[in-house]
Parts: sequence; structure tokens; C-alpha cells
Amino acid sequence: MVNKKTGFMMMLLLAFSIVLAACGSEDSSSGTEGDKGYSKLLVGTEATFAPFESMNDKGEIIGIDVDVMNAIGAEIDAEVEFKNVGWEPVFQQVTNKELDLGASGITITDERKQSYDFTDPYYEATLLIVTKEGSSIASYDDLKDKKISAQINTTGHIAAQELQGVASSKILAYENFAVALQEVINGSADAAIGDNAVVLDYLKNNPDSGLASIEDDSFEVDYFGFMVKKGNKELLDILNEGLQKIKDNGKLAEITGTDFE
Repeated sequence: MVNKKTGFMMMLLLAFSIVLAACGSEDSSSGTEGDKGYSKLLVGTEATFAPFESMNDKGEIIGIDVDVMNAIGAEIDAEVEFKNVGWEPVFQQVTNKELDLGASGITITDERKQSYDFTDPYYEATLLIVTKEGSSIASYDDLKDKKISAQINTTGHIAAQELQGVASSKILAYENFAVALQEVINGSADAAIGDNAVVLDYLKNNPDSGLASIEDDSFEVDYFGFMVKKGNKELLDILNEGLQKIKDNGKLAEITGTDFE
């Protein structure tokens, strides 16, 4: 009887050990990690931010960020899959490890670096003001008492807050910049503030929008980077390695149309 009990207990312990081993072997990240890094990368974005990311007629995500990440993927031997999750969910899902990284024209800021790690910069940008053609607004200072639209929690949104205060009721923040521009067209906002490449791409593709852009020296140069979960040094190093390779071989300049080292 004692032997039967002992044998039964040993079988239970063995089964329990197998379950624990199986649980411990599961990969907790969204991507697939191999011996030499990530063989697949799941990248989150907000695909209404042309020319960096947008949807084509086939429902595919296209743009500068997609092309840059695919070029990096080719250098580090990793498959790249983009997922359109929306602007704020990109940050949440990187934190929760539902995504390996975020690529959505994300400006590297000191505040964001407290919660996330960023690759080396791959694009240089600045802000532009957008108004209706013929508007009396000519500078950043002219926006002090105006209604300003922007994409929420972006550098354009921050610039509006720095001018009017965080609690200003005249700042209209939206999930994407396309809506912010539409508010200017509709007359609900006097001006919008957004990244220069995005503004200029919109004006180029919508010549009859009735909008115009304004430069202002008050806006500093910004740098875009790819964003990973804080402390994920392994992935950060892999991405930076691939990014440096496409800087060196000229592929980054070919994709972005700018020389950036």
C-alpha cells in the first residue's frame, strides 16, 4: 500500500514538473525570438499619418516607417508585420508586450524616454502651423487666444499647451491629425499644429483644401525613433544595428529622401 501511494505521488510530481517546464518555455513577447535575436517583429502604428504610414486601396499599411522597418528587417533577418492599432494604443500595447515596438512617426522626447526606450533617430522633423488661406495668423504667438487643433499627446499638442496652458479649453485634441486638419477646414479651429512632413504631404495631395502652412522659428527640430518597451535592450540593440546598416549603405536616405546620419 505504501509503495502504491509513493508511486502515485511520484507520478503527480512528474506531471507537475512537466507543466511548469512548459509554462516556463513560453515566449512572453509578441515577436518570435531565436538564438540570434528576433525572427519576427510585430510593429504597431496609427495609419492615418502619411507619408509615414497610411492605408492603400488594398487595405495595406504603407509609408516611410513601413519601408524603413522592412529595410531594417532585411538587415537583421527578421520578418516585419505592421498592425494598425491607433495612436494611443501603440504606447499601451508596447508597454503590455502585445507589440514588439511602435513605429508611427514618434518623436523622441525626454518625457517619453522615462517610460520607453528609443532607437537612434532615423528622421529629422519640425512643426508647422496650418491655417485657412488668407488667415490673419502669421506666427506661433498669434495663436495665444485662438482655437488650436492637434493630434493628442503629440509634439503639436504639447506646443499648443506650452502656449496656452495645459487646461486651455481652446485646445482641441484628436486621435489623429487628419481630424485636426478637418476641424480647421470646417472652421471649428483657427489653426492646427503638426509635423512638417505630414502637413506638406497633405497639402500636396489636397491642393483644393484651402489650407496653408506657416513656418515659425519657435519650433525646435524633432527626431523620430522606433519605440520599444523600457529595458528591452536586446531588441533595441538589434534595431540599432539594422538601422546603422541602412544609414551606411544609403538605403535610409533613399527611403526618406533626406540625408540623415
